[in-house]
Amino acid sequence: MNAIGGWLQLPSADYPYLRALAHDQVFTQELLPSTSQLALSDAATGQLQSYFRELVQERRRAPGNDPVSGWLRTWDALESDREAADEAVYLLALLVFLAAPETTSTMLSTMVWLLLEHPRQFGWLRAHPDHVPDAVEEVLRYDSPNHIISRVAPEDTMLAGVHIEKDRMVHLMIGAANHDPQHHLDPGVFDIRRKAAHLSFSSGIHYCLGAPLARLEATTLLTALLGRLPGLRVSGSPVWASRVGFRRITELRVVQS
Repeated sequence: MNAIGGWLQLPSADYPYLRALAHDQVFTQELLPSTSQLALSDAATGQLQSYFRELVQERRRAPGNDPVSGWLRTWDALESDREAADEAVYLLALLVFLAAPETTSTMLSTMVWLLLEHPRQFGWLRAHPDHVPDAVEEVLRYDSPNHIISRVAPEDTMLAGVHIEKDRMVHLMIGAANHDPQHHLDPGVFDIRRKAAHLSFSSGIHYCLGAPLARLEATTLLTALLGRLPGLRVSGSPVWASRVGFRRITELRVVQS
């Protein structure tokens, strides 16, 4: 939240509010969301839409040296319709925000837990810090922050011999794909020295816009842990949110010895 909020120059006092809304909004991306979860998602989506529409209007009235103001200047040069330009910038700002807090925080907490659960690998990484990027990729492969990508078929098609009707929703189970034994040797083994390939950022035209930022945040955090907290260890089992799409750790107790 601090990274994306600081980049967009959002008021820091709004961070707890926005973090809570982002947490609720992603319920719509669950495999089988309940009625109550969908209601939470709908309410959060509405509040986020209002927040970012107001943000665009604020930057329109008082532009500054920030991404939203820059997007407005860019769209004004491309689009003569001021309302259309504002709508495009609003959608971009909302997309950039929604892509960041929940997935990144999930990835970072999972990364810390996995490495502390594998102290020999964590120790090896401390002696070989140049492999920090490899460790980040293995975390993404082994336990992706988002386990589901959903798409709607634009037309009747065949996929792996299965007929899919137009407008039918298809769920790609990323967690299973990242553990495919045809693509990964011993996929159930967490190994930071493997050169991990994965679908955690999707692929093609849908490749995650924030992938470079997520990797940078993970690399920065892991490098800091290696240098500053060499005796860090888990003091209890993590508490997981009751989700399928986003495997989110809600509590992880650690101690520094």
